[in-house]
Amino acid sequence: MAPTKRRLVIVRHAKSAWPAGVADIDRPLGPRGRRDAPAIGRWLHDHVEHIDAVVSSPAVRAEQTWELASDALGTGPRRRFDERVYAASATELLDVVRQLPAKAATTVLVGHNPGLEDLVTLLTGEEPVMKTSSVAVVSWPGSWADATSRRARLEQHATPRG
Repeated sequence: MAPTKRRLVIVRHAKSAWPAGVADIDRPLGPRGRRDAPAIGRWLHDHVEHIDAVVSSPAVRAEQTWELASDALGTGPRRRFDERVYAASATELLDVVRQLPAKAATTVLVGHNPGLEDLVTLLTGEEPVMKTSSVAVVSWPGSWADATSRRARLEQHATPRG
């Protein structure tokens, strides 16, 4: 039976480095990002009951953020990379959300601004600032396909720091 409520946990990657000559998609986390990413995991451990799926941008900084954050969660779902999440607009991210697995009640989406911040606003009508390492938890009744403008509720918003 499919869940009756969906919870989307939106995670902006931790602070990245800007090494010369490195393509944007290949930029790694910087020292502050390496300190803050585990704090994201601790926050998720304390505030999100269960995670069924993880979808991430293929950017190195997003990948590293989830690797460090997920250490605090123990064994969890396998992360799936989705090229569409990198440099995506809110409407492009909404397409990704609407195609999430039906069995998943709670999914983490790891990506970038301004798309993530705009997605929270699109879904909830609220405008939380999604700094690096920020987390927003939004929910709505129904399926992933039911994700529409201003239908969701912003349950939580935080910027965990290490």
